[in-house]
Amino acid sequence: MREVVITKENFQREVLNYKDTPILLDFWAMWCGPCMALGPVIEQIADEYAGRIKVGKVNVDEQPELAAAFRVENIPMLAVVKDGIPVKIAEGLRPKQDILDMLEL
Repeated sequence: MREVVITKENFQREVLNYKDTPILLDFWAMWCGPCMALGPVIEQIADEYAGRIKVGKVNVDEQPELAAAFRVENIPMLAVVKDGIPVKIAEGLRPKQDILDMLEL
């Protein structure tokens, strides 16, 4: 697994201060069926594009502060962050190509 678990404790280091590549944040929860369906796609993207992107997983139940900061209203929600700034947001289950298009890969 190449995804990084993002928490409020490591958010500054893993997201805000990370400048090397785009970051794909996956906001999810264990009880969310579409989140569970999207999980393997996110893992596949993390593996296939290692070194070109960073993938972070944010459990909204465990990290309500981060969910609030990103104004998560529906999950799954994906956010692309570049240089510490969210540049694209997408809600709901997405096909792999849509996610790659968000990342401009």
